[in-house]
Amino acid sequence: MNVVVRRFAGAARRLDPRPSESLPYSPSIRGNADVAPPAFQKSLPIAWPQEDCANEPAGFFACGEQNSLWALGARVALVLLLFVASPSSPAAVREVGAIGLTVGDLDRALEFYTKELPFEKVSESKTAPGAADELLGLSGTQLRIAELKLGDERITLTEHLTNKGRGIPSDSRSFDLWFQHVAIVVRDMDAAYGQLRRAKVKHVSTAPQTLPAWNKDASGIKAFYFRDPEDVVLEIIWFPPGKGDPRWQRPTTNLFLGIDHTAIVVSDTDKSLAFYRGLLGLNVAGESENHGVEQEHLNQVFGARLHITGLRAERGPGIEFLEYITPPGGRSLTADAKANDLVFWNTRLAVDDVAKLSANLHERGVAFVSRPGSAHSQIVRDPDGHALQLDEVSAAAAASAQR
Repeated sequence: MNVVVRRFAGAARRLDPRPSESLPYSPSIRGNADVAPPAFQKSLPIAWPQEDCANEPAGFFACGEQNSLWALGARVALVLLLFVASPSSPAAVREVGAIGLTVGDLDRALEFYTKELPFEKVSESKTAPGAADELLGLSGTQLRIAELKLGDERITLTEHLTNKGRGIPSDSRSFDLWFQHVAIVVRDMDAAYGQLRRAKVKHVSTAPQTLPAWNKDASGIKAFYFRDPEDVVLEIIWFPPGKGDPRWQRPTTNLFLGIDHTAIVVSDTDKSLAFYRGLLGLNVAGESENHGVEQEHLNQVFGARLHITGLRAERGPGIEFLEYITPPGGRSLTADAKANDLVFWNTRLAVDDVAKLSANLHERGVAFVSRPGSAHSQIVRDPDGHALQLDEVSAAAAASAQR
């Protein structure tokens, strides 16, 4: 569920040593949401087969002079000093790009995504045998890949023609740590749900849910979870006026508009923030705590109480943390999980210098899926095992994309 929150009122965001991004529609509800990130700790719940661990970093402090300034009673001076004198360090990640799904049967997946859903196929390709081995940390792979678009956003569907992996566990739950979905924005929830019912999709939610008025940061938002033919979970979401990105309110006759975010279940929000914000440079866009009967029916999790945090790069869909405060017992991804399993999602991130960022991540003990020979793209795992593909883009290409 997307987080929609009110604007900062305090000065805490200006204490962040990283320059703020302009996020006009969903800044954080918490005055301290963007204080300096904690040190990233190597506390992965599983031992990844391709993991390459190194030393842990020392703690990070936003400003060494803070105590002396506060002793002088100069709070305003401190804020101004940090705002003017903070070092300028651009975010490692420029853009959240295509969100990748692994499928068992590409033809069946294309049938669903382009006919039951209105994604448009942009391209389809087949890799040479072994060409993706270093990137995926596998051997003898051959892939068939389709890229699809909906609005301005894209997904990829990847079928392993050789060495097929395992399917999604039949008892997979919305609070297991391998859970991930994409949130597809719709113009009219009733019409979109009716279309999905006619397609006889498998429900996760009992029906579309409207978040209640007491949840002022998300009140009125409607959402529904369902499954594709291979049990991948998807979400459709509707934003009332004043909620979400203003572009979702533009007049259109299209029923399905684009992808707002991809959501991942995390075990510890602070640990994930240390990775996504502290190491990758994404910005916190907002937070909320969701619970109640509507949330239970949405996720099909009795007693669901979630701490939700939304992050964004300069461009592209958001990445949203779903931390289940209750119930406990969400299962970790197994130690033998591989890139050919159907639980393997792959969110692509555009960065300026893959080698430099990869070296930094290696030093911080981040687990890698890719082997070192994959020079211009590397796949890493976040603290809970979600896969992220770092793709190198030139500064010229990045500047062009901003125009």
